Amino acid sequence: MAIPKSFIEELVARSDIVEVVSDYVQLTKRSGSNMFGLCPFHSEKTPSFSVSPDKQIYHCFGCGKGGGVIGFIMEIENLPYRDAVAFLARRAGLEVPEDEKSPEERSRRARLLELNRRAARYFYSVLSTPRGAAAVEYINSRRLTPKTVKAFGIGAAPDEWTALSDAMCAEGFTESELLEAGLAKKGRNGGIYDVFRNRLVFPVIDVRGSVIGFSGRILGEGEPKYLNTPDTPVFTKSRNLFALNIAKRTKRGMLILAEGNVDVVMLHQAGFDCAVASLGTSLTAEQARLMSRYTKDVVIAYDSDAAGVKAAQRAIGLLEPAGLKVRVLKIPDAKDPDEFIKTKGPEAFELLLERSENQVDYRIDAVRARYDLETDDGRLGFLGEVTDLLASLPGAVEREIYSRKVAELIGVSPEAVQSEVRRAARRRASGERRRTEREAMRPEAAFQPRDRSLRYDNVASAAAEEGLIGYIMADPSLLRDTEDLSPEDFSSKYLGEIFRELRSRFSRHEDMSPGVILSTLGAEEAARLSAILQKPVSLGNAAGAIADYIDRIKTEGLKTGENRDLLAVRDKLKQKKGLGG
Repeated sequence: MAIPKSFIEELVARSDIVEVVSDYVQLTKRSGSNMFGLCPFHSEKTPSFSVSPDKQIYHCFGCGKGGGVIGFIMEIENLPYRDAVAFLARRAGLEVPEDEKSPEERSRRARLLELNRRAARYFYSVLSTPRGAAAVEYINSRRLTPKTVKAFGIGAAPDEWTALSDAMCAEGFTESELLEAGLAKKGRNGGIYDVFRNRLVFPVIDVRGSVIGFSGRILGEGEPKYLNTPDTPVFTKSRNLFALNIAKRTKRGMLILAEGNVDVVMLHQAGFDCAVASLGTSLTAEQARLMSRYTKDVVIAYDSDAAGVKAAQRAIGLLEPAGLKVRVLKIPDAKDPDEFIKTKGPEAFELLLERSENQVDYRIDAVRARYDLETDDGRLGFLGEVTDLLASLPGAVEREIYSRKVAELIGVSPEAVQSEVRRAARRRASGERRRTEREAMRPEAAFQPRDRSLRYDNVASAAAEEGLIGYIMADPSLLRDTEDLSPEDFSSKYLGEIFRELRSRFSRHEDMSPGVILSTLGAEEAARLSAILQKPVSLGNAAGAIADYIDRIKTEGLKTGENRDLLAVRDKLKQKKGLGG
């Protein structure tokens, strides 16, 4: 049973898109009636993510994504439609009408989450059997306590090809479900085999407490060292963080970003319950924004080797744009937090946290390490690189303070460094303006949907069709002027269906607000329509504009196939009428 339209309309009316989006995006810039912020779906420095309070829609002019409030939650929380509706319903204090289907039939997502939950339980149970001996030995070597193992649900995957698959099939799950959950792969002989074998297994649990995937560390020799569940309908690596389900409850007021699962688990065991890690990939902008929902302070505690320093530099560039205050931990006489805590103790690590450097000092030190400041060439090279860094700082006072520090390091006047920083800042501003201008000039057609049915074969007709829909959604009463037009006249099947839906809703006196219409569309369909709705509409001569659009749609329709001869006759009649006049 589908969710009633009336409920969706009430839910959209109660879920103000500005309030919902503001939980994830800092909307600071206002242009006309729209509000702008940094897009949560792609990395950018200039706000191109627009939210319209009047239309209750969002649209990013950078990546092209857009839609209504339900679509936004689907995208940002990685949820299917029904779960996004339930998410917003809880927020609005509404109860979603019960579905007549059984719990297993109700949602494919629920079925996969249940499979993951039972798989996690199976992996944990293996530790108490002879098949988990290698994992227990590794756990003991890392000094993980039984309490920690239980708290994180750590388990073991036996060194067998189908141990998990056999156990899950015995519990009623199918091979196709195991494949879809990323727990199994297809074999050459047509059967399936387990993805996780001979590994210590860490369940990945989201902030709602659902097991969405797994991360497995090899026991003994072999590659890859860490293996993660591939992206599935319930799991996207780039949008989740290991242990955030626990760290979100910390009283420390910050998050510690570590490199690996074992580092995180050891930090929690030592009393630092705010540690998280990315999942087998470099930190992403989505993960940075996810952290910003739970804290404003992040301490990077990556390994002290060259790769760790490089990863920390990259992470800073993602965390700061997400509005986070960043510090970096320098770990002396140890390769990682785990080794430091084992040799020096938790108290020493606490002191290390308190003395962690702010990201500017850390980055200046990283640049300094690449140059010999005892030579003129070294000082010049250092100054050239560090001025670009200082020019990127947002505040004039901050730039001046660090300019003085740099001047002292290389033995020149603060005024000389400040002059170089101002010059670098002008270069950056000029480059940013050019990028912004190029972005503004980019045609909306640059957004190429994967769904071929959304691409326009007849651009001239589609432009008129878009214009017509824009006017109708601005003033639905204009539908009365379109009686001679049918959805079949549209060159774009997608736009024709939008027109059909609008006409149907108008005839039944149903809600035609953009937010509600967008809630009925898929992600790419909604993105296309949200782009159309960004174009300005002047209702001063709406009737004339509608007539022109309809004429162009019909004319373009006559240019195809068997209609060409009819168009030629019509043109001759027009010419003849003109001569006769």
